[in-house]
Amino acid sequence: MLPFAESPRSVCILRLSAIGDTCHVVPLVRTLQQAWPGTQLTWIIGKSEARLMQLIEGVEFITVDKRSTLRSVTALRAALAGRRFDALLHLQLSLRASLLARVVPAPIKLGFDRARARELQWLFSNARIAPRSREHVLDSFFGFLEALGVRERLLRWDVPLPQAARDYALRLIPDAQPTLVISPCSSHALRNWPAARYAALADTAVRSHGMRVILAGGPSATERAMGEAIERACPSPLTNQVGKDTLPELLALLARARVLVSPDSGPVHMATMVGTPVIGLYAATNPARSGPYLSQRWCVNAYPQAARVFRGLEADALPWTHKIEEPGVMELIPVEAVAARLTALLADLPPR
Repeated sequence: MLPFAESPRSVCILRLSAIGDTCHVVPLVRTLQQAWPGTQLTWIIGKSEARLMQLIEGVEFITVDKRSTLRSVTALRAALAGRRFDALLHLQLSLRASLLARVVPAPIKLGFDRARARELQWLFSNARIAPRSREHVLDSFFGFLEALGVRERLLRWDVPLPQAARDYALRLIPDAQPTLVISPCSSHALRNWPAARYAALADTAVRSHGMRVILAGGPSATERAMGEAIERACPSPLTNQVGKDTLPELLALLARARVLVSPDSGPVHMATMVGTPVIGLYAATNPARSGPYLSQRWCVNAYPQAARVFRGLEADALPWTHKIEEPGVMELIPVEAVAARLTALLADLPPR
C-alpha cells in the first residue's frame, strides 16, 4: 500500500481547524504540489478556516459546517458521491473529524501512530505514520508525507493576497515606519496576557523604538473588550482594528508589519506564513510543540516555570500535549522580558 511507487491520481486531506493548524498544513500542500504536480489535491476544511485557505491555488476545498456533526457527515457523503481518492490524510485528532473520515472513499486512510492517535482516531485509519515523540505539530504533519514516500520538506506557504486585502494593509501601514501588530487574544481566555501589560509594551514600542502599534483580532465580545482595555491603558497613541478585518486582510496586515506579539493563537502562524517574525507569549502551552515555527528563538517561554509553579514538575515530565491553563499563569511573563525580546529582535532584523 504505502509508500506509493508513483504519484497517485488524487489525495484527500482532512484538517478542519483551527486556523493555526491549517496554516501548518500549507507546507504539506506545497511539498505535494512540487513532488506530485499531476496529483489532484482535495482539502476538507472548516468553513471559517476556508475563508483564508481558499486563497491557495491548485487545491479543491470542500467546506464543513462544524456546528452539526450529523449534518456535516450527511453533506460530505453527498458531496463525495461517486468519487474515489487514492489516499486520505487524516490529520485531525477529534471524533467529529473521524466520523467525517469514515465517509471519505479511499482505500488508504492514513492516521497518526497508535501513541498519538487520541480520541479513538486509530479506529478510523488503516495505515499509520512512523512513531515519533515530542514533535512540533508541523513536523508531525510532515510524517504523513514520509509515509507516502515523499521525503522533501518545503517550508513554503506563498499564499496569494487579494488586491483588496493588500489595499487594506497599505492604508494602515502606508510607509516604512516599523509597525508592531499586537493580536492580544487566543481562543482560550487563560492563554491571554493582561491588557495592562500589552498597553505597557505598546507604550515602550512607541516611545523607545518609534513604532506604529496596531491592535488586531476577531469580532468576539472578549476580543473587542480586550482591545478597548489596551487602548484605554496605553499612554501612547495606537490604532485599534480589533474586529474590523477579514482573515485575508489580517494576513496582508501581518505581511506589512515588522513584528507580531501574540499569545498562542492563529495569527502567530499566519504571521509565519508571510515571513513576519513573532514574539510569542507562552506559559499555558509549550511553544516547542505549538509555537511559531520560524520564530522559536523570539518566544518568551514561561512554560517551564508554569510547570514548576502549577504542577510541581519540570516541563519535560509533563505529557507533550499538556496545557497549564490556570488563572494567573500568563502573569508569569513580565513586561520587561517581552520588551527586551522586542529590542533584540529589532536590532537583529535587516532594515526594510
